[in-house]
Amino acid sequence: MPDENSKLVYSTDQPVPKKEKHLNTYSQAEVPPAQLKLLVRLERKSRGGKSVTVIEGLQLPQKEREALLRQLKAKLGTGGAVKDNTLEIQGDHREALIQALEKTGYRPKRSGG
Repeated sequence: MPDENSKLVYSTDQPVPKKEKHLNTYSQAEVPPAQLKLLVRLERKSRGGKSVTVIEGLQLPQKEREALLRQLKAKLGTGGAVKDNTLEIQGDHREALIQALEKTGYRPKRSGG
């Protein structure tokens, strides 16, 4: 490519492979649910006075997290969302969530007041 107007700085004459992003995925076989430290807490800050129950510590792939959230929302009849590695359920449902998570094999702990 000896083009006088070319702005090519460096060439290997071969395609450069793209960097692969390391996905942070966990499998059920790595950590059994009974060994996970799940925290269930109530959060009100930055929400306009509305209460949200937050579940932290889930080490599941995105699809399994969404499936668990869908299951919990259907059981409680409320809304919710997956944010980063946490599940957020609208309203104060700490006790019901702790019981539901214990039935599925997790050992959640209540955090906060």
